[in-house]
Amino acid sequence: MTTVERPFDPAGQLGHPLDHAPWASLTGAHAYLAEGTQHALRYPPDVSPFVAVEPSPGPQAWRDLAELAGPGATVALSGDADLFASVPADWEFEMRGEGVQLVATPALQTAPDSEAVRLGEADVPEMLDLVARTQPGPFLPGTYLLGTYLGIRRGGALVAMAGERLHPPGWTEISAVCTDPAFRRQGLAGRLVSAVAHGIRERGETPLLHAAAGNVGAIRLYQAMGFELRRRTEFAALRVPGPAPE
Repeated sequence: MTTVERPFDPAGQLGHPLDHAPWASLTGAHAYLAEGTQHALRYPPDVSPFVAVEPSPGPQAWRDLAELAGPGATVALSGDADLFASVPADWEFEMRGEGVQLVATPALQTAPDSEAVRLGEADVPEMLDLVARTQPGPFLPGTYLLGTYLGIRRGGALVAMAGERLHPPGWTEISAVCTDPAFRRQGLAGRLVSAVAHGIRERGETPLLHAAAGNVGAIRLYQAMGFELRRRTEFAALRVPGPAPE
């Protein structure tokens, strides 16, 4: 398996890039991080657990993904019902859930935040600790490499953060939005989403978000800020066939 660099479907034959956001990201702005083949790609394991197969995948895509991840490995995949209908019968669903994809509208007010600081490699231990306590979703030691991450500190401690994850052409996903329980209900998450979104718009791109369908509180917050529902999605943890290496 080798790193693959190529543009994502410039002729638009495969539909909107947000319909295949992980694939569009790994074949677009994050191509320099992509590992795999023309049929299946992944991020480095210390950056993100997400993998992607080509839109409308055939058997070769699943064979390539199995080789890429290795027997017995668990991978994170997101997409629509048609994608999951193509999963081979010998792959095991360890977890499966419903999600929503939201996109920014002109109603979204964005602005820099004077208290927000850029987070980087030196902040990773604190970022991982905050994620472990708040569970906003997958975050690994190299996740900060995916884009800009901003945080707010109180008394020197990191108490809230948000950043960028998937990067399909023309769009950037806001992710890892979390606040220490002791500092919630102060508007910190909304401020950071606004600040991250400001940077995205400054590049001429549109912010987007993904959330679990059951996280109604977060969805209502994002809709109140100026995001709207674009589509429903599915996400799953899939186990590659075969015994895991000892």
